[in-house]
Amino acid sequence: MDFSTVELSDEDRAFRTEVREFLNTHVTDEVRRRDRETGDNFDEGVHLALGAAGYLEKEWKTEEDGGFTRVRRRIWQLEKRRAHVPWVTWGTTQLVARSVQASGKPELVDEVLPKVFSGHVRMCLGYTEPEGGSDIATCKTRAVRDGDQWVINGAKMFTTGAHNCQYVFLITNTDPEAPKHKSLSMFLVPLDLPGIEIQGIRTVDGDRTNIVYYSDVRVDDKYLLGEANGGWAVLRGPLDAEHGAVPSTPDGLDDVAIMAHQAGFMSAALDAVAASTTQPDARGRRRIDDGAVAYRLGRSAARLEAALSTPSIFGRVAQAQTMRDIGPDLMDLAGPASVLPIETDGTLDDGKSEYLYRFAPLAGIYGGTLEVFRNMIAQHVLGLGKPNYSPPKKKAS
Repeated sequence: MDFSTVELSDEDRAFRTEVREFLNTHVTDEVRRRDRETGDNFDEGVHLALGAAGYLEKEWKTEEDGGFTRVRRRIWQLEKRRAHVPWVTWGTTQLVARSVQASGKPELVDEVLPKVFSGHVRMCLGYTEPEGGSDIATCKTRAVRDGDQWVINGAKMFTTGAHNCQYVFLITNTDPEAPKHKSLSMFLVPLDLPGIEIQGIRTVDGDRTNIVYYSDVRVDDKYLLGEANGGWAVLRGPLDAEHGAVPSTPDGLDDVAIMAHQAGFMSAALDAVAASTTQPDARGRRRIDDGAVAYRLGRSAARLEAALSTPSIFGRVAQAQTMRDIGPDLMDLAGPASVLPIETDGTLDDGKSEYLYRFAPLAGIYGGTLEVFRNMIAQHVLGLGKPNYSPPKKKAS
């Protein structure tokens, strides 16, 4: 792992200035306020501006294909975080667009990718089902071939961004008699088709996600990605990327682990609470001078740094677990005012610890629960067997 400082060229410094000015112009306080109120993690005006300026295409493409250089990609990532660009829908769109490029029919690729780069096409993930858990291969949403079309019936939970997207990357069951990993087919389904109903759900941290119902939705065969019943092969790439189970580049310019953006909320909360403890009260006393307060802050800071320095899929677990562990401690250190949300009069930390506390449980669910990730580490890294969740056998009487 390389922690050395990157010396920027004059051209890269100019690029950083350009990006900062662009984001300052488009990601305004009003954009951030509206995003907090809607929970969308998306702003169409900002997204279309990014597309028109060519930033979406450069972020998606490799340097060899005309995308950002490695250094400029890192600058871009960091500046987007500093500006708090609403980003979740672009994240899912990038994942799906790569599968469309790799597995889609040529006419579908031509239909979709140019509009992805302009910002006019966004795509979401149709994986989890209302009665299902993290094992998305137990899919019950059915797709039945009818001539040159498929008829889809079922429902999907947690389809974040569906109300702002034009397509959903939908996993379906096309052969109920086959083993579960050989019964799946992936479709890129237009969300404006008859029979699709999107209903919003708000999570505890204020984000909006959706449940989407599919009732006799007829999809042309061109929207099938890959082969019928070969959907698992299409899905594995996006799943690995979402799980963080892909190798990082050796130049040290990638995040150490996925979810570093989300972990930024943890850093912001710790910094804000620590700053509040240095302010003297009416009697001139500072809480930081209390050894117990200093110890708990130091412990939280050490855990945060360890989590941020943990690589790959291990870091995915470490960061989410650390959010859950230090969130309550930071609220306790901030005192009664910590229950006040962001931009509320009387907060000591601008509501940052309160938000971390609400966000932390979801950080251990996004893209798969912590239990799923721990099982993946146990099986694929440590070589342990699959967990057995069946009830214990009864002893013969």
